[in-house]
Amino acid sequence: MPYTIPAAPTASPTPSLLHRELQDLLDTLARTHRVPGAQLALDTGTDVIAVHTGTADTATGTPFTADTAVPLGSLTKPCTAALVMLLADDGDLDPDEPAAAHLPELSGIPDVTIRHLLSHTGGLPTGPDSDTAATTTAARYLAAVCTARDALFAPGTDFSYSNAGYVAAGRLVETVTGMPWPEAMRVLLLEPLGVVPAFVGDAAPARPVAAGHALNTATGQARPARQNLAPLEAPAGALLASALDLTAFGNALIGRADLLPPAVAKEMRRPEPAARPGALADGWGAGLALYERDDRVWCGHDGNAQGTSCHLRADPESAVVVAFTGNAGGATALWRDLTEELGRLTGIRVPAGARTVDRGRPVALPDCVGTYRNGTTTYRVAPGADGAPALSVDGDLPIPLVCYADLTCDLLDPDTGRPQPGGRFHRDPATGRVDRVQISGRTARRITDDG
Repeated sequence: MPYTIPAAPTASPTPSLLHRELQDLLDTLARTHRVPGAQLALDTGTDVIAVHTGTADTATGTPFTADTAVPLGSLTKPCTAALVMLLADDGDLDPDEPAAAHLPELSGIPDVTIRHLLSHTGGLPTGPDSDTAATTTAARYLAAVCTARDALFAPGTDFSYSNAGYVAAGRLVETVTGMPWPEAMRVLLLEPLGVVPAFVGDAAPARPVAAGHALNTATGQARPARQNLAPLEAPAGALLASALDLTAFGNALIGRADLLPPAVAKEMRRPEPAARPGALADGWGAGLALYERDDRVWCGHDGNAQGTSCHLRADPESAVVVAFTGNAGGATALWRDLTEELGRLTGIRVPAGARTVDRGRPVALPDCVGTYRNGTTTYRVAPGADGAPALSVDGDLPIPLVCYADLTCDLLDPDTGRPQPGGRFHRDPATGRVDRVQISGRTARRITDDG
């Protein structure tokens, strides 16, 4: 049944008053976190409340509106997954068949299924960076990274967040429909939802769009950031949308819109047993992150493009959908504060991320020291100045790790010294040896003991 806004004093008594309170909250938090512009949409199941604030592009002074489309980054992925699942519902493919049956470039890992691609459980590496990807084709890109040599684990046995998997999912959509991915996205998903399409790289977008922004810490000024996404990566991160657009999609994901049959939406939300995404979420389905809060499982996804942070949460039980967009990196922290305040104002406890669990006291984990690799990315764990392990990625300055008995680890923020969820180590069940590390959802396979 629809969520009912609790009575005062735990929440605002009327939607109109709540609208004013949410507007004031968004205005205040955007100033606090130095975010030029943001949008929030809340669908309680009976009322839709949308607010926006600030500037879409500091270079032009264009104001944010309810219709402004923001680069979604990885929030594009559940939209691509929905396309694939719609094709499966039409009988054009089977999510549990080998992806190589449709895409010969994946023949190097023949056991990877379409469902593995969507749930990040195929063992695929992340893939080349966007600059490298811009110089090749999607088929060559996939053939280069989807090999037995680069596989991180046996398909269906673990989780590693992979853009390559969604490049493959987009190729699958194109192969089955005969349409380029943007056209399939427009015809099969966006227009049925009532969303005006917008994509990274559009020369003349059909709607107002926001720029991402980077904060100049010396001046305190936010400057527009260029979106850097290779065309072949579009199915993993090229969509632009507003918070209201995301709310419409969220309603489809919980079976409250005609676009996705309820059985398809439920199948997307079904957790994959092998999907342990660590710091990203509490579980993963066919394209959807899953978040546990108060004995409920919300679905959704987060997305970061260059200088943007966007978030979607939907609760199938209460029919509540919450969507947020912000056009600066600080919008991620804004989102966390916003979810806390939403709980205070409305009684709706929206999960900002994975749940927090008590892992006890930190422990020494000396056998985690070594070098790990995911595709072309190298993770090195070595003793720091105090002897405790520290992590360096591709030669960057090492960040101290705090390890726990359950093999999870936190990263110590270099500016504040506060622990942030990092990931986990993995022991080979046969040897007991630490053989993989997962950081921010991406798994790397150990290649040396001493780095």
